[in-house]
Formats: sequence, C-alpha cells, structure tokens
Amino acid sequence: MKTEKSPAVHVAVGVIENEQGEIFIAQRHPDQHQGGKWEFPGGKVEPGENVQQALQRELKEECGIDVTDMAPLTVIEHQYKDKRVLLDVWWVLTYDGEARQLEGQDWCWVDKNQLDAFQFPEANQPIVECIMQSLNAY
Repeated sequence: MKTEKSPAVHVAVGVIENEQGEIFIAQRHPDQHQGGKWEFPGGKVEPGENVQQALQRELKEECGIDVTDMAPLTVIEHQYKDKRVLLDVWWVLTYDGEARQLEGQDWCWVDKNQLDAFQFPEANQPIVECIMQSLNAY
C-alpha cells in the first residue's frame, strides 16, 4: 500500500540579530507542537504571500518590528512523526522597532556562542548550525 506524503507546512523563519551580536529566540507555548522548546520567530506562509511578505507580517505580529532588509540563510525540510515542515530561513539584516515577544511567550536575546545551550525543535538544529558556521567564517 502506497501512502502519499502530506504537503509540507511552509514556514518563514527570521534570525534577528541585535547590535550586540545577540540572536532573538522565543520559547514555544507548552500546548504547541514541540512545546517548551526554543525557536526563531516566524510563521506559516499564507496563500497569496511570498516568503518575504510572510516573514515581514509574522515578525510584525510576533515581535513588533518592521523588517526593512533580509537575506536568505537556508531552507530546511524536516519530517516529524505527525507533520512535515519546510522552513525558509532568512537573516533579518535591518529592522525598525525594538524586538520583543508580543504573543505571551518567554523570550530572550542570546549570544550566538550560547545558542547550543538551548533546546530547539529538531527542524531548527540546522539553523543553529548555520549561525555557528557564520561565526567561524569571520
């Protein structure tokens, strides 16, 4: 019996860095998929949106910032037991406003070298690795 893969949930993800070189992360609500783990902000790409539009909308809703420039970082496809996700990950190069969490989640700014001390969902591990590799590139 052949089973068809369900379509991946397309998610726009932003890696936000402040002037001190720290990265913004938030903790998922306990009742969410992968609850309690830390994540980079973002959300689903809605019909009729491109990834950049989705990321701008999500970061405005979640973090209160207006993204003015971004660059692609990586694309990750990951299969969990219950769903498949396609993470379109972007460096947020410049933004207006002060990033904070507007949806009631715990959040913090983390030194890039300390990211591996936080527990992220499996699909987010390659993002952490990309950030760490960017440190070693300079």
